[in-house]
Amino acid sequence: MIIRWHGHACFEVRDNITIVTDPHDGKSLGIKPPTVKGDLILVSHDHFDHNSVRTVKGQNSQVVDKPGKRVIQDMDLEGIMAFHDEVEGAKRGEDIIFKFKVGDMELVHLGDLGHIPEGETLEKLKGADIMFIPVGGVFTIDDHKAHDLIQLVRPKIAIPMHYRVGGLSLSIQPLKPFSERFDPEMIMHVGNEVELLKEDLPEETEIWVFSL
Repeated sequence: MIIRWHGHACFEVRDNITIVTDPHDGKSLGIKPPTVKGDLILVSHDHFDHNSVRTVKGQNSQVVDKPGKRVIQDMDLEGIMAFHDEVEGAKRGEDIIFKFKVGDMELVHLGDLGHIPEGETLEKLKGADIMFIPVGGVFTIDDHKAHDLIQLVRPKIAIPMHYRVGGLSLSIQPLKPFSERFDPEMIMHVGNEVELLKEDLPEETEIWVFSL
């Protein structure tokens, strides 16, 4: 499996198919646009910095922007309803958490999650091998809540996203407040693209920081 970051909450996950999460168009955010065409495009919510399907759509792309369980090209996918804020969507609406299996690894993309899930939703997240988690605050959970959620879920790898990088036009926090909450030995600075197998997963949680 190959994972590549296209900035913000947009990731490319490649195995037998190419999955693209929360695509943006680049110019609306002040960063480079994604350079990928997805077989499967996952959209957590209908905001401009997450829903630019046209930017990554290929001739036969399939778009999923609703909750529910599906099997797509032999891949199990579940969209789990959550919220973009702490008041059950009253401020910013709903958010879909996507949980999916690529090969023998389970991935969770939290989209613009604005609260710490509880009950059945939290239980569905536990055991994830890889979790893409927003950390920039303002529109999502912040560094403190992101840290707490990682402690609850205990993924093998937590990948921070949706934080301030050079050129980004959104006024959200940079990565530093989040990364400072962890032992420096837990944080791995990786490249823009990483290839990994199940046996590469760490025994204890690591934070993988991708570069653009």
